[in-house]
Amino acid sequence: MVNISSTYTGQKHCEATHGPSNSVIHTDAPKDNNGLGETFSPTDLVATAVGTCILTTVAIFAEKENISIVGATSYTEKVMTPPPRRIGSLKTVCKFPNTIPEEFKKRIPEIAEMCPVKKSLHPDVVVDVEILFV
Repeated sequence: MVNISSTYTGQKHCEATHGPSNSVIHTDAPKDNNGLGETFSPTDLVATAVGTCILTTVAIFAEKENISIVGATSYTEKVMTPPPRRIGSLKTVCKFPNTIPEEFKKRIPEIAEMCPVKKSLHPDVVVDVEILFV
């Protein structure tokens, strides 16, 4: 179990503290929803979580086989629905080093589907994941 505490600091900004590490992040409402857009919005963090979760999940499996994915990247595009606002879709492109062994490359799409964040999203949120090797 992990505890995260959040405080509303005004002007649609929040500060959240991760209990185990005391790391702090800030959020702001996006400009298209009455915010200043000065940092990640809460829904931006969901999009970020999908990309980083896929990379982390693949890394867990890769490390068990002494395979490095250092330098792998993800890029996620978030699309919101018209009111009532919610995340409509997330398109994530993950790029992995082409030096990864072929047998492991074949497993990456299946491993990416195991991402707990992706599995936690409502089925109405369309999540498209593309895996590339560069």
